[in-house]
Amino acid sequence: MADAAATAGKLFGREKITDTTVTLFAESANKIPDERFIRTKEVQAAGAVVGEDDEMPLELPVVDMASLVDPDSSASETAKLGSACREWGFFQLTNHGVEEAAMQQMKDSAAEFFRSPLESKNTVAVRDGFQGFGHHFNGGSSEKLDWAECLLLITQPLKDRRMDLWPATNPPTFRHALERYSAEIRNLARRLLGFMATDLGVSPAALLGAFFFAAAGTGTGTENDDKGQSMSMHHYPPWRHPEKVLGIAPHTDTQALTFLLHADDTPGLQVKKDGRWFPVRPLPRGALVVNVGDILDVLTNGDYVSVEHRVVPDAERGRTTVAVFQDACVQGMVTPLPELLLVDGGDAQARYRSVTKLDYLNGSVTALAQGRRFIDSLRK
Repeated sequence: MADAAATAGKLFGREKITDTTVTLFAESANKIPDERFIRTKEVQAAGAVVGEDDEMPLELPVVDMASLVDPDSSASETAKLGSACREWGFFQLTNHGVEEAAMQQMKDSAAEFFRSPLESKNTVAVRDGFQGFGHHFNGGSSEKLDWAECLLLITQPLKDRRMDLWPATNPPTFRHALERYSAEIRNLARRLLGFMATDLGVSPAALLGAFFFAAAGTGTGTENDDKGQSMSMHHYPPWRHPEKVLGIAPHTDTQALTFLLHADDTPGLQVKKDGRWFPVRPLPRGALVVNVGDILDVLTNGDYVSVEHRVVPDAERGRTTVAVFQDACVQGMVTPLPELLLVDGGDAQARYRSVTKLDYLNGSVTALAQGRRFIDSLRK
């Protein structure tokens, strides 16, 4: 993951947030002075947004973890989980078991960090082009900037952490919140992947082994067990003319599995399905938005789909989110699970070429910089 961070830094060159940008984010005038933020043509060309009056359903599928673990309802809820991963690539997860206090501390810490003065936030400003506080990614085929400020950190493995970029005093709870929430999501990922394995018809060890080094059984593992985990915190300031800017441009997640926590109830995430954008309305009571990333798409041989999504700013309210990305590979390769290809008597054909993890990381970063998706080039 450290190698990928270095490559990303060279290709994207995340920029630091300046006083001028802070003033711009707080500005309520009708004109955006920095042309790099204006993306009107991109917003209009991206497709129609499903509205309240449309006949199509507006809500993402909802999966209930309590029903997954209940023997009486596990089979039907596992089928619902599989359907969501195949048809949407996204779902909202309720009753997930993540400690409420850990979630609240993470929400509060992220919100307090983004409320703090720029001078304080820039003590952890981006220094290697990847980790740290600054603008979201830019570069490659587009020099446009997203309407957001971002703190991006590698949380696992420990050797790849840049502790000098972990806020120590702003707020004082931040590092503890990061550690605690990272561990909670790691444990949730283990539980959820076990049910995904059941749905896919493979052993839990096969799927868990792609994400964690200690995959025998369904234990919680250790903090050094992840094959990779990173965390991205975003604040999207409000803007009166959201049709002119993008919080995050359309993309798919290059890692395997994403868990999104809303620090507030401001909408903004939109998921693309059948050529249209579906707004995601955060559920109350601490639901997490979960989505399939590109690597899980490959691992499942295209059975689970990684789909395009974007963020649009709200006209009146700011939005703060915390996303955790779980990484994966099979013995150093990004490849369909061998056990999955043996299902149904070994008749399944691999839909993706296998590549080394390093080649996948470098290819994905290069493709993102060019506005492409690397796994499309792996399709047979």
